[in-house]
Amino acid sequence: MSGQSNEADENAVGAAGFGLRKIIHVDMDAFYASVEQRDDPSLRGKPVAVGGSSERGVVAAASYESRVFGVRSAMPSVRAARLCPGLIFRKPRFDVYRAVSQQIRAIFETFTPHVEPLSLDEAYLDVTDDLRGIGSATRIAQIIRAEIRAQTGLTASAGVSYNKFIAKLASDENKPDGLCVIRPGEGVAYVASLPIRRFHGVGPRSAEKMARLGIETGADLATKDIAFLRANFGSFADYLYRAARGVDLRAVRADRPRKSLGGERTFDRDISSGSALREALDNIVDIVWERIDKAGSRGRTVTLKLKHIDFTILTRARSMPHAVADKREFAQLGHALLDALLPLPQPIRLMGLTLSALEGEEDEIEEQGGQLSLL
Repeated sequence: MSGQSNEADENAVGAAGFGLRKIIHVDMDAFYASVEQRDDPSLRGKPVAVGGSSERGVVAAASYESRVFGVRSAMPSVRAARLCPGLIFRKPRFDVYRAVSQQIRAIFETFTPHVEPLSLDEAYLDVTDDLRGIGSATRIAQIIRAEIRAQTGLTASAGVSYNKFIAKLASDENKPDGLCVIRPGEGVAYVASLPIRRFHGVGPRSAEKMARLGIETGADLATKDIAFLRANFGSFADYLYRAARGVDLRAVRADRPRKSLGGERTFDRDISSGSALREALDNIVDIVWERIDKAGSRGRTVTLKLKHIDFTILTRARSMPHAVADKREFAQLGHALLDALLPLPQPIRLMGLTLSALEGEEDEIEEQGGQLSLL
């Protein structure tokens, strides 16, 4: 494994062979929080959290200074404040983050048209045939990081490898402001060394199940045959089998269709009455359908998400044989899912609604959903 920057040419990374490409995954460092620190010099070097500071607030992003205290994104703000007494909260400014993201995207596109954004702060680039004729994926990643710093005042980390799966893993290795290169000859050993929780798509529950089956690392996973994996993990098995062997055949897809569009809202106070829940759902429908309409998307599956006061999460979904026609049908399906759960056994602190199975989507591991917090 090459865990540091170098000038070596990646001829091996672009070598002829099925699925071998020159792929870079660029991930901005603590993006939202870093933008806040950039724009307000008094915040530099201090623990910062972007998100609501109220009792029902949630951390959307945490600076590295706050992470040393255990503060993480998606953490309740009250818990974050307990962990880090000097934590400074800033409300999100998504218009600013989007503008900076567009600056960064413009930098990417001077190297390749093959740019697949996963969110405002990360993207894949296929530089097998780069526009500047540089030839070295490592050198391109170095230049991109330098140009991002010069134009935005922010730092980015990057992973360079022969496929998307490993490039994204590599971008986490030397954060913040780091670069990691994994060549084809190193891929299998690199994946084998990783804890299974690092594999994209393996959540806490999946990791617990794998641990019960004796799978703790990539090396453990590689010992399991496809029949065993299919028996225990169903449709997820093929992905796990390939990933354990350092294989990922997915192409970098510019402007790929979203898998889902939705939103969720954390309430200032817990709610449980039917009327309050229905009113909250109507508000979410209004906001989410505006996003769906603006994106020109249509989908067949509506999913309702509820988070109880004990932080347990309940989801219910309904799929239609046809695309949801309009806002009225979207609302009807959401309300039908909610009504089937009433009365709730305990109050909720969060509600979300999502439209998925979007037209034009393809089956692949989803790395960034369309769900946004309605802060």
